[in-house]
Amino acid sequence: MLALSHYNSSTSPLLPHPSNDSGGKAEARVAVEGLSQQGNFTLVQPTTGGIIVVILPMTLGIISNIVALFILANAYCLQRRRSKATFLLFATSLVVTDFIGHVIPGALVLRLYLHGGVRPEDFYTSDGMCQFLGGSMVFFGLCPLFMGCAMAAERCLGVTRPLLHSSLVTKTRTKICLSGIWLAALCVAMLPCFQLGSYAYQDPGTWCFIKVLSDTEEVDVAFVVLFSGLGLTSLAVALVCNTISGLTLVLARLRRKPGSHHSARSHDIEMVVQLVGIMVTSCICWSPLLIFGLMSVIRSYMGAMGDDLSSYKTLMVMGVRLATWNQILDPWVYILLRRTVLRKIYLIAKCQAGLRGSMLGRWEPTSFPSSDKKDVNHL
Repeated sequence: MLALSHYNSSTSPLLPHPSNDSGGKAEARVAVEGLSQQGNFTLVQPTTGGIIVVILPMTLGIISNIVALFILANAYCLQRRRSKATFLLFATSLVVTDFIGHVIPGALVLRLYLHGGVRPEDFYTSDGMCQFLGGSMVFFGLCPLFMGCAMAAERCLGVTRPLLHSSLVTKTRTKICLSGIWLAALCVAMLPCFQLGSYAYQDPGTWCFIKVLSDTEEVDVAFVVLFSGLGLTSLAVALVCNTISGLTLVLARLRRKPGSHHSARSHDIEMVVQLVGIMVTSCICWSPLLIFGLMSVIRSYMGAMGDDLSSYKTLMVMGVRLATWNQILDPWVYILLRRTVLRKIYLIAKCQAGLRGSMLGRWEPTSFPSSDKKDVNHL
């Protein structure tokens, strides 16, 4: 989503505003130098190390998403199974959303950082750029969570009720579902445009988010509760659906007679493993920001923030940094947890453990066959 970098601005007082005459400029310069010598003021200047900290995650995220898009596009062109094609459509949309959500907010944050961020007195205020950046964070934050939930529900239906899934799930309905997800996230992100909540610059002045730390009102509390509630609910639904799918596949594998093969299940295993990876990544990366946001806005609205304000500022910055990594790690979940990679991992683990002929013998390399080629041959 974005990359934040540390710089010392929390102790910076207001910058003197120089007048048009040379005497005023000289006085302002002397005032700044005097404060600097006293250690009460640190001029905000982007450093080389700080710029690297901002640019490196952006570059890594862009490369990761491009590689995943290339693999997904190639797999989608070769795929002949409708259930797999639906999953690939969801996965491609997720990666595209992550890519755009990494570039747009990241570029805005980089611009703010290079300009030194906003002044401390402008924290918890908003302007046009802040509105766009805050809305982008909410939109590109909710979309992956909604998509992960929809993908988990679709796979749960495909694993537990394959006949019903084949009659209900089509490419057209999948595209309608994706459009509904983007529209729902956009509606939530635009609520502040109708005075239903507000965005504000957050400490250290290089990013914007929902107002949670100062001057919060009832609409701000409602907005954060809606945002965090939708995000946490999506994670919970995905957890339930993936658990059901995983247990169903494990039971089916245990009940299978030795020597029999069911290549169709290999697709389900691959997709569920990838969904579990996406879910775990989303939970680790997004739960802190969703929970910290709720805690902060409730304490701020109740006037109970007090001396804990600096601690909550730190928690919010940590939360948004973790959320940023979700868009970097999501593509690698698909890249690394493909059937070919899983098969190699299985073979390596089996050779190392030396468990031939044991219960693990049920999970043979044929559990992950190249059924794509089989499907093409049948055609």
